[in-house]
Amino acid sequence: MISSPELDITVRAGCSLAYEVTGTASLLLNVKLRSDRNHRVIFESLVVGEDLESSEFTDSHGNRVMRFNLGRGMHFIRHDAIVALSSLPDNHDLPASAALAPDKLPADVLRYVMPSRYCDSDKLTNFAWEKFGQVEHGWPRVTAISRWIHDNLEYRYMSGRSDLSAWDILQRGYGVCRDFAHLAIALNRAFNVPARYVTGHLPDIGFPDPDGHMDFHAYAEVYLGNHWFTTDARFHVPRIGRIKLSCGQDAVDSAFSTIFGAASLSYFQVWAYQVARGTVGVGDPLDFSKRLDNQVTVVTEKPL
Repeated sequence: MISSPELDITVRAGCSLAYEVTGTASLLLNVKLRSDRNHRVIFESLVVGEDLESSEFTDSHGNRVMRFNLGRGMHFIRHDAIVALSSLPDNHDLPASAALAPDKLPADVLRYVMPSRYCDSDKLTNFAWEKFGQVEHGWPRVTAISRWIHDNLEYRYMSGRSDLSAWDILQRGYGVCRDFAHLAIALNRAFNVPARYVTGHLPDIGFPDPDGHMDFHAYAEVYLGNHWFTTDARFHVPRIGRIKLSCGQDAVDSAFSTIFGAASLSYFQVWAYQVARGTVGVGDPLDFSKRLDNQVTVVTEKPL
């Protein structure tokens, strides 16, 4: 049993959304934080417009999904959270583990070996074996796949399209974080390594971002031994402060919102930045002058 790490940094994370409805519509919203041993929610708030009928359910992947009926007009939704996390990087306390044979995998993990809508691993089998077949099975191969995608796929901000699969992205040669994640997942599944898609927040702790982008981030997790390991081909370096929102077989399961009917997203803002504990509350105005991240130095506090 792996214990939870010491939580010695604080992050504010959330989003502000507006939907314009011209007829009638319903909405699935997937922005609430998942329980995770690597973070603890100190405060969390979800504020929605007046007269919105809503309910909450947990889907088959364990995601906390809100369901809304939207009438004609504008609807505003704001999620805000203060979260305690560890200053240690991805996978820092996970033991070196080998990939399990399919007959040894837990039943609830088997679906993450199968091809899916955006992770069409069946189309990538020949490419995967030609490119990575000689690499040691398990974490060395997972790392080699991540490195290859990072080095060979161009990241183009705002180039995402909802109709492109991993195979399509390999042919196109560029994409956004969801495309990097889909390709990594598909290539790992080609070797019967369970891999799942994750959406979350990723603050710039110990990792300066000169462009200052704040957005939801997509990456992958692979199942080795009895643990899920993070693999993020977009950056290909261990990162600090991931906050998980949702996971699934691909982006279909982990979209932050799914719209049914005559509605469109008209405003979108996401934030995730480190703050000093106790200086910011949920619902406060955004004040990026208080952020402690976006620099090489990692500022820590007394662990909770």
